[in-house]
Amino acid sequence: MGKIALVFPGQGAQAPGMGESLCKISPAAEAVFAMAEKIRPGTKAQCFTDSAEELAVTLNTQPCLYCADLAAAAALMEGGVKPDMLAGFSLGELAALAVSGAFSAEEGLQIVMKRAELMQDAAEKSKAAMVAVVKLDNETVAQICTAFEKVYPVNFNCPGQVVVAGAAEELEDFKNRVKEAGGRCLPLKVGGGFHSPFMLPAAEAFGAALEGVVVGRPQIPVYSNVTALPYGDDVKTQLTRQMISPVLWARTVENMVAAGVDTLIECGPGRVLSGLIARITDKARVLNVEDEETLKQTLSEVLSC
Repeated sequence: MGKIALVFPGQGAQAPGMGESLCKISPAAEAVFAMAEKIRPGTKAQCFTDSAEELAVTLNTQPCLYCADLAAAAALMEGGVKPDMLAGFSLGELAALAVSGAFSAEEGLQIVMKRAELMQDAAEKSKAAMVAVVKLDNETVAQICTAFEKVYPVNFNCPGQVVVAGAAEELEDFKNRVKEAGGRCLPLKVGGGFHSPFMLPAAEAFGAALEGVVVGRPQIPVYSNVTALPYGDDVKTQLTRQMISPVLWARTVENMVAAGVDTLIECGPGRVLSGLIARITDKARVLNVEDEETLKQTLSEVLSC
């Protein structure tokens, strides 16, 4: 029998109502939000009832999505699924590390809150944005970026999809170059130029903040966005580097499959990662847990094997 990997979506996957139906049927999911209310009162209401616009504010997005991701994983594991490996996309990597035991869910939320604060501040100062480039190969997109001083390839999502972060004053020209090359740019609902040099001030402050936090070695392998390989003892260093480094998602999925994973379960709102994984590999089935219906379907499929 193959191995199971849980994967966690990042900023951009958030949606009003996330986590609510899971809390109605899963004590483990409800416990995640109860924990959040003690540390960050109002988190539950933001996830369940706030508008998409309010959830799109980085200061809200990251802690809310972290909780929704964790709640989905908690409900799944409460149902009897035990992961062999973990990975998360950007913010989702913090949820993966919490599940791995590198730090507690409570400690993880505190870390996420600090990360969100610093990234929002850096985003507001940089005035950068992000777009997904499709219909071009990854190498072509990276080459187009070199023609601009402040445009960077930051997420290598799957073959034919690269996310780019760029300064507002250069992005329009970049979009024109992509169109001339036969590609298309899709705006992303995030609040800044993440995983790029725009986040350097945030990364430096985040690294300093992590110095006083106790972080252990993951007890379940967690694949790093920065290296596409499992974390070792360098969790703090990797988390800091992640803020300014490209997300190597396609390579991460390929490496997990090469290590024996044949089932990947996306834990959290939406099916963004599921869609990317389907384009990366045909050697693994892809399931998801975001609400009561998908939890029941996934438990049925996994536990019947």
